[in-house]
Amino acid sequence: MELQTNHRTRRRVRRGRSLFRPAFFTFILLAVISLSVIWYIFGMPNREQVEAFPDISYPLTDRGKVFPNQTAWVEQGKVYLSFDFVKENVDESLAWDEKSKTVIITTKDKTLTFVEDQLEAFVNAKPFSVQVPVKEEDGIRYLPIEPLENIYPIRAKYDDGSGVVKIERSGDAVQLGNVIGDGEFFLRTGPTLKAPYIDMLQAGETIEIYAEKNGWYYAQKENGLIGFLDKNQVQLGEIKQIIHNVEGKERVPWSPLGGKINLTWEHVVSKNPETAKIQTMPGLNVISPTWFELSNEAGDLASRADLSYVKWAHQKGYQVWALFSNGFNPDWTTAALANLQTRQKMIAQLLQYAEMYHLDGINIDFENVYLKDKQNLVQFVRELTPYLHEKNLVVSMDITIKSTSEQWSLFYDRARLAEVVDYMIVMTYDEHWASSPKAGSVASMPWVEQGMKGVLEEVPASKLLLGVPYYTRLWMEEKDANDQVKVTSKALSMMQAENWIKERGLQPKYDEASGQMYVEFKDEKVPAVTYKMWLEEKGSMQKRVELVKKYDLAGMASWRRGFEQPVIWDAIVDTMEKRP
Repeated sequence: MELQTNHRTRRRVRRGRSLFRPAFFTFILLAVISLSVIWYIFGMPNREQVEAFPDISYPLTDRGKVFPNQTAWVEQGKVYLSFDFVKENVDESLAWDEKSKTVIITTKDKTLTFVEDQLEAFVNAKPFSVQVPVKEEDGIRYLPIEPLENIYPIRAKYDDGSGVVKIERSGDAVQLGNVIGDGEFFLRTGPTLKAPYIDMLQAGETIEIYAEKNGWYYAQKENGLIGFLDKNQVQLGEIKQIIHNVEGKERVPWSPLGGKINLTWEHVVSKNPETAKIQTMPGLNVISPTWFELSNEAGDLASRADLSYVKWAHQKGYQVWALFSNGFNPDWTTAALANLQTRQKMIAQLLQYAEMYHLDGINIDFENVYLKDKQNLVQFVRELTPYLHEKNLVVSMDITIKSTSEQWSLFYDRARLAEVVDYMIVMTYDEHWASSPKAGSVASMPWVEQGMKGVLEEVPASKLLLGVPYYTRLWMEEKDANDQVKVTSKALSMMQAENWIKERGLQPKYDEASGQMYVEFKDEKVPAVTYKMWLEEKGSMQKRVELVKKYDLAGMASWRRGFEQPVIWDAIVDTMEKRP
């Protein structure tokens, strides 16, 4: 019985060994297959080639960025860029005038116009020829690159093989790299071996590198194709500086030698003043007569200019910056600014007047403008300024401090206007205006400084003049039977204010809140009425000049000549020239 038992046991052992060997080999086989599949899926490079820019006729790249929409066009070897691309990526001030089908480009010294489908363009109204015109293709407006390369610091490189148009910008620094090693080199759609490839590269080939991601370089070939390359296959090279020279030079606007601008406005309503009666104005170097004004919606200007006044001013050593206003008529302003034709009409008249009257500059004074015309006002000033600069005229513009009032303040794009004009004059008045419901200073010192600081956030101090008032307001507060106060006012010159005070034997006192002298009067005959006045006089002007010096502004401007006392001129010039 024991033998049988042992025999059976041995047979079971042999049977177990025979089952183990096939299972083991099956396991090994499955493991090999799995590893092969894993290698195939995760380790084997993708050898599928795809189109770099499907469905784009002429792909455009700029600083490594690929633009998905149709933003370039090539015809007979001539490269075009879309209007929208240039406006969004090169020059936000590029403009299109639908009425005349004209592209408008403005620089610091040129206004260029290109009419669609025409080979004649204009620079500051002078014609010149272009080889290819502005055109429209598939509903997209295109600009030829050749004139753009002379205006903007850009170049366009076109590769006929890949169809890629590549933008290069002057001033950019580009990291170069060289392909190294043996084997094959793939430019892929993504930073992984499994991404399909766009193109192949050769050892020693130079690429431009824009970024690094997950151990891969985002790079561009010489033919313009762009994608990812394993950084282990690249040796970094030099940094290439891109330089494209553009015509033109930086303008240095006129300024008084070694000093600040001291301007005053000459208010001309119907006829010019008798110059023989104008008092001496020490320190004054610019006078701005209010001569030109928009007279209708068609862009016609009214003129009150007088050549004899200019001759008198020049004999006195004053520059003449004639003021041009919109007549403060918002509807006329909308119509006149709306299209290129009326804007050019206004420009042509100003140029003619400037030559006729031997002017030294134009002072632009557009007020009471609809917010919707904000961009059109900028466009007009951009178009006008190069024409005036070409005639060596100084261009200044009047602005207000910042506020939430649309037609008084918000319509000024101060930052963009400051890029163009030579000087801006911030009219720091009226804090309390003629019909103000509350009596107060025309321009208290804290209000002036705070407002000026707000403007300096957008306008360089070297371009800013502080506008100051030579007048005050006499306020009358009258209580009715219900104790309600009615407020009225009238403007007084410095001399009128002084006479009013003397007639009543009053003694002005210093008002800490406004930083000015203040006077108050109650008439015993009319006890319900209180008169109030915050004064402009020698002391207040000296404080305003100190602000000019504190913030190193370009100078000051005063509204208006004839409202001041004679002592004011000496007070201004003495304070301006006084050393700390």
